Amino acid sequence: MADIWIGTSAFSARGWVGSFYPKGTQPKEFLTYYASQFKTVELDTTYYAIPAPAVVEGWSRKTPPGFLFSAKMPQVITHEKLLVDCDNELREFLEVMAILAEKLGAIVLQFSYFAKSVFRSQREFLARLKPFLEKLPQELRFAVEIRNQEWVDARLLDLLRERNVAFVLTDQSRMLRPWEHSQDLDLVTSDFAYIRLLGDRKAIEAETETWNRVIVDRDLELRLWVKLIEAIRRRLRHLFLYANNHYQGYSPATVDKVLSLLHGEAPLPARPAKENDQLRLF
Repeated sequence: MADIWIGTSAFSARGWVGSFYPKGTQPKEFLTYYASQFKTVELDTTYYAIPAPAVVEGWSRKTPPGFLFSAKMPQVITHEKLLVDCDNELREFLEVMAILAEKLGAIVLQFSYFAKSVFRSQREFLARLKPFLEKLPQELRFAVEIRNQEWVDARLLDLLRERNVAFVLTDQSRMLRPWEHSQDLDLVTSDFAYIRLLGDRKAIEAETETWNRVIVDRDLELRLWVKLIEAIRRRLRHLFLYANNHYQGYSPATVDKVLSLLHGEAPLPARPAKENDQLRLF
């Protein structure tokens, strides 16, 4: 049975003070309060820059034992250098994240959509990805997220499986959700699962950029995700799920909804047979 870790993507956002954080809460108090509500967070800030050791020490100090941080690999590695000539940046990032010790959850390599001018094919991308994955320390958890749907096949999944790297399961406008994939594909590639509820960033930002309320109804999708989680948790050791504000407009409410469904506080409806069949793969 898996340990399930559910939280938001980042622990601060415009509009959270007065909705998630009590009025008057100061930024230096955010993480301590957040950790009193949820037991994990995905760090978005690490994508933009490698944090200073003092910052990481502060994250650890402000959270209780058992709290987990997942983190994005810095964009200098995944986007700017595209996994090439980045050994120094990788070493620096892993050394500073090691400060978290047992509080480090998983590290995510989030890739953008790649046009043919960047990688002519999936095969070319995998030839770049394979030697990079071989450099990663096996004692840590890593996950890979891609945005080229046509690249999701057995070759990609088998490569991740060889290194015990998770294939990130997403709910994002560009990608198929797990139950929409071919039943021939086993999307579980490691001893943990990593789920990101991302939504449609462009569409939701056309309506708001203040993240203090749910503006998109995703009740059906969340119930399907919970069904999937229940199936996955019988197979794997650990499962991480993070919700972004762009998914519904207010990620703390998304997390609360998932938790309530998992705890049986809201009934799960029966679903079409083809979706039940797909879930058996997990």
